[in-house]
Amino acid sequence: MIRLALLILPLLVAGCGTQAPRPAGERGEAPGVAVAPAPTFIPTVKKPGPPPKFGGGYKDDGPGDGPAVDPDTIPDAVPKPEPLHRFANNPYSVFGRDYVPLRELKPYKGRGIGSWYGRRYHGQKTSSGEIYDMYSMTAAHPILPIPSYVRVTNPANGKSVVVRINDRGPFHAGREIDLSWTAAYKLGYTGQGSTLVEVESVLPGQLPAVVQAPPARDAAPGSAGGMTPAPAPRREDAQDPIAKLAVAEPEPPLPQVQDGRGHFLQLGAFGNRDNAEALRIRLARELGELSGKLVVQSGNGLFRVQLGPWPDAVAAQLAGVRLRESFGMAPVVVQR
Repeated sequence: MIRLALLILPLLVAGCGTQAPRPAGERGEAPGVAVAPAPTFIPTVKKPGPPPKFGGGYKDDGPGDGPAVDPDTIPDAVPKPEPLHRFANNPYSVFGRDYVPLRELKPYKGRGIGSWYGRRYHGQKTSSGEIYDMYSMTAAHPILPIPSYVRVTNPANGKSVVVRINDRGPFHAGREIDLSWTAAYKLGYTGQGSTLVEVESVLPGQLPAVVQAPPARDAAPGSAGGMTPAPAPRREDAQDPIAKLAVAEPEPPLPQVQDGRGHFLQLGAFGNRDNAEALRIRLARELGELSGKLVVQSGNGLFRVQLGPWPDAVAAQLAGVRLRESFGMAPVVVQR
């Protein structure tokens, strides 16, 4: 009996340690219904779509993914007789280089680097006084008459457009023309800053000119198409070599016109305030933190775009070196 009790005791202990399952109702489950396992999360991989048709363009200066106007629907500019601008065709100086714009419509043909400008200047005033519209078929040129018309061709793909010149620029060495974003889009190079282009004048009522305009002797290096006349000898004082050529017109002063004292970097000089203001706006977009030092000084019938003042000539010269290295500018140090 004692041995039988010892054999049964472990079985009773094991039975007490085993808990009977609770009814399904007590577990919150419906009787006879199996509990589904927890769902497994499988991330969905979105297939990449086509790239944006327009995008930001070079330096994110394009219209982005949603331009206000479809550039494919914008027609080329149509040449028509227009009177030349009263002031925008006067001689001027930018980055130490003198420009004498053509004052009559005549055949012109040039070849060089074409750049473009977009929304950073959209809505700003051009050298002609008109408001820049990146969706219009316009362009800036250093010396062609304002207004005038040219056909611009991209030899890399054979595409060409007709644009209206209503602004001045570009002022970087070796560049021929600065197109609106739409014009550059039609030529197929908004994804890059510039490309080689061919420019020829289109006179109202005539076919594009094919006669190469003769280059001026001793033309300034980097001038547009070799058409810029030789610069006048530089004088050592603060007077500009184009002062005698500029036509002084009585105009109300610009709000930005100042009469400060000190050492300045002279970036441009114009005979009318619209051209000076247009250059100031352009440079303000490029210079970033230095844009606060941009001023327009008036005197002797000229409006001078200057950067400063700097405490002394050495500081101004060092700033000029930085501008030359960063932007390719060649400013002149002047003292007021």
